[in-house]
Amino acid sequence: MSTVGASISQSKWLWYRQGSPRRLQDLQLFDDASRGPWGACSLIIKLRARHTALLGAALVILINLFDPFLQQVVIYANRQIPSDKIPTIVRSRVYEARSYEGLPLPSVVDLSMKAAIYSGIFNIQDKADRDVEHTCSTGSCTWDKFSSLAVCSSCTDISPYIQRRCNKDGCDSFTLPNGPTLSGPGNHINVTVTNISANFYDIQPSIIRFSSLESTSNTDNSKIQVATECIMYYCIQNIVASVTDGVMRQNVLSSWRNDSATPSTTSDLFLKPPASFTNQTGEETKTFKVTQLAATAMKSFMSDTFNGSGGFNDSGPTFFSDVIQALYKTDNLTALIDNLSHSMSNNIRQQNDTTPNVNGTAWRTETFVQVRWAWFSFPATLVLASLFFLGVSIWDTARRDVLVWKASCLALLFQGRTLDLTGCDNDPVNQLSEMSKVAAKIKVELEQTS
Repeated sequence: MSTVGASISQSKWLWYRQGSPRRLQDLQLFDDASRGPWGACSLIIKLRARHTALLGAALVILINLFDPFLQQVVIYANRQIPSDKIPTIVRSRVYEARSYEGLPLPSVVDLSMKAAIYSGIFNIQDKADRDVEHTCSTGSCTWDKFSSLAVCSSCTDISPYIQRRCNKDGCDSFTLPNGPTLSGPGNHINVTVTNISANFYDIQPSIIRFSSLESTSNTDNSKIQVATECIMYYCIQNIVASVTDGVMRQNVLSSWRNDSATPSTTSDLFLKPPASFTNQTGEETKTFKVTQLAATAMKSFMSDTFNGSGGFNDSGPTFFSDVIQALYKTDNLTALIDNLSHSMSNNIRQQNDTTPNVNGTAWRTETFVQVRWAWFSFPATLVLASLFFLGVSIWDTARRDVLVWKASCLALLFQGRTLDLTGCDNDPVNQLSEMSKVAAKIKVELEQTS
């Protein structure tokens, strides 16, 4: 700012050196412009001729933005860096239901899996993947892709298969081929373990395959029938997981199933995905297994669970079980079955006691100094423009043979010859240093004449 102000002050002498008389008022304009933005604005408005001083006045105005831009150059920012803590998350290669004593169970589903199944059905609003067992001491962790034994599911609309039957009492009977049947007035649901469409024939073997037939009434008492077929089966999933602000999130990247396997009640189910799917080496690490006892128990329990009917009639709600009522109440059966699959997969992984956990990366917050060079462009441009204006002023001063008086007020007094220089008549008073030397010998006072 001082450099620009000094250059503007020198410009006023160049202004009066241009070969023609100038207004005395311009002297004050230049002086005000060298002191601040208000005077600089006045100089730009009133000084209509082209002059390098206009560049200086513009710089005086823009320099007020110098500090705000400069303050934005350096900031204290936060970033995530790896911590020395090692987070873990469970995965499983084997599903073998066990009792709390560690002994293999007979052909019944253990209590923890039953709890996972009911939680997946009834807690549809809660993301099941948040309940997976993991450790993350920093509250921010990530895990790269890993493979685990899981339960997958798929549902499809089979409403075109619905058949309507009429009798002497009306046409309130609906049925699916080899599947559930609904009859009578009211809103009803019927769920049956059966195969209706050919959509899932290539999926072998399955945990359960069921169809749901639902009939509801519109406000005009017309009937709406919806039929859905779903299948659940064992699969291998490639998963990435993360914890953000203490909340676990999982994302299934891909899944693989063994379509060549055949249903068996006497042997274990082995799943061997290709090495390209798991990115793992070694026969032991890429082989997954569901024991025969666990598979038999699961199939039996799920067949009993997803079999029944219910609805509303004149006597009120009547449902075979709470599960059937949950299937009737849901607005999205596909999402419910998907949540159930997640919950069961988590339980399979948490029951595992032989597969090593997956290690991830824990992140911690670090504060660092960040230089944002883009914000430095404006201050740098102002500095370069100021140096350019200074150079132009020096060059113009030398070219016009003007003395360097800048903002000195002594120059007006001495060059105007209004002072009594008695005793100093022979002293030179051209340079600022000379005027200062003579001024030290002269005494003046201010008098009011009128």
